[in-house]
Order: sequence, then C-alpha cells, then structure tokens
Amino acid sequence: MTGRGHSGYIGMEYSDHGDNWVELALPWREDLVGMAETGVLASGPVISLLDNATSIGVWVKRGKFQPQVTLDLRIDYLRAATPGKKIYGRGECYQIKRSMAFVRGIAHEGDLDDPIAHAAGIFILIGEG
Repeated sequence: MTGRGHSGYIGMEYSDHGDNWVELALPWREDLVGMAETGVLASGPVISLLDNATSIGVWVKRGKFQPQVTLDLRIDYLRAATPGKKIYGRGECYQIKRSMAFVRGIAHEGDLDDPIAHAAGIFILIGEG
C-alpha cells in the first residue's frame, strides 16, 4: 500500500496474495472506532478493506492493472471485530467475463474459520480485456 488516499489514511497494509486473491490488513486504531464505549471498529473501514482487497484480487487474476468500477458489493456482518485486534480482508476474484469480474471476500482476525464479515460483489471492467 502506498500510504496515500483513503486506504493510506486508514492505515491499510499489504499482507499476502495468491494467483487470484489478495489479503490486506487494517490495524486497530482508536480513531476508526465506531462506538467509543465498546472499542469496536466502525463498519466503514471494514467495508473499505473488503472493497480494496476484492478489487486488487481482480487485478491479480488479470495480471495487470486496468480501470474498474464496483458495481455491487454486499457485506454480511457475522460478528463485531475484537477491540485492539488487527483485521484482515481477503478478496478473491473467482470468475472473469467479458466486462465483469465476480469476487468474494472475508474479513477475519487471523482465523478464516471465525469471520467478522463475508463479501460478494461484481466489478465492471473498463478498458481492454
């Protein structure tokens, strides 16, 4: 991550990647907390983490950067994040068609079997295929 833009502002970091997936990390920060009395991160940074991870997952699968637009990204929250813990967002591109890429993602705290949220979405591909 470059440290610029929205992802840089909230402190998003690169964690890992494979042939069609990327994992980003979001360290817990007090200024990202949604409810001060609980210390739980707000939903916005988690949504941004999954949007970025799934988007970069498309670029990794395509093997290049090409402009794209989020058409749809559904986030299902399963539980609150643990205060003080880093959150990981893994985004996978599982299908590319002529003008669309289909993605899924998961937010977790280090254990994929104990997710915070699941994501499913579609990106519109712009430019050459």
